[in-house]
Amino acid sequence: MGRHVMECLGRTRVVIEDGKVVEVGEPRVKSCPLFKKYRGIEEFNHDTIKENIEFRIEKFGMCTENRETRMNYFLNFGISEIMSLALKNKLIDAAVMAADGCGTVILEDPEIVQGLGGRISGIMETEPIAKVINDVGEERVLDPKTARIDQFDGVGKAFSMHYNTVAVTVASAEDAQAIRDCFGRSVVIIAVHTTGVTEDQANKLFDFCDLSTACASKPIREIGKTRAVLQAGTKIPIYAPTERGAELMKAKLDELGMQPATTLDGGPEPLV
Repeated sequence: MGRHVMECLGRTRVVIEDGKVVEVGEPRVKSCPLFKKYRGIEEFNHDTIKENIEFRIEKFGMCTENRETRMNYFLNFGISEIMSLALKNKLIDAAVMAADGCGTVILEDPEIVQGLGGRISGIMETEPIAKVINDVGEERVLDPKTARIDQFDGVGKAFSMHYNTVAVTVASAEDAQAIRDCFGRSVVIIAVHTTGVTEDQANKLFDFCDLSTACASKPIREIGKTRAVLQAGTKIPIYAPTERGAELMKAKLDELGMQPATTLDGGPEPLV
């Protein structure tokens, strides 16, 4: 089952080896309204983080051979849900993302996008898991032998597979800029895992991305007030720096019967 490293639950470094949580770091964020609402977690600490990761391992096999890779529940508003609907609506041809057990992968099935992306966040390192690779298709995995995570190379592979409009998630401003400079406007670039970015990095994400989740980022929220074309959500907002990103967001808002937001309320504590 291998070794897997995540930054999650308050941007805490968590290491899973052979299906067991072997390391839990210090959280940079102490609380999140979404985890309070859906999991009853009042505060991120060693015990609550470990318990949540163990729940995910038991519930859907995260980072193990029991990994469930499909999900047909799309009623939340998040990045995987936006990409899944964009695939359904033919606004994009493929989604390049990273997940446990496969690393960077090129997908066109909305249920797999949701099944992989909707259940994890902040995957930093992973190793191949045969079931996951078989489920998604070995030909769709950037590197089936190592499950490496490289979003730039993932976009290149997507275009080599003859997709025309590709969405990709990135966790750094450097990746966003490199992808935009090389592939131009044929890519929808989506910033994720933004907790802890600097003001300069946040500005670059708005320069090069079409969508950005705010996570627990203070700079993303501040810049979003003036640079976002559209905002969805008030606690963990998602911003669209471009009209193209706004198009994808509007489709999801319409599906859920939601309205765009213009204010912020009750986010994670502290913002960093």
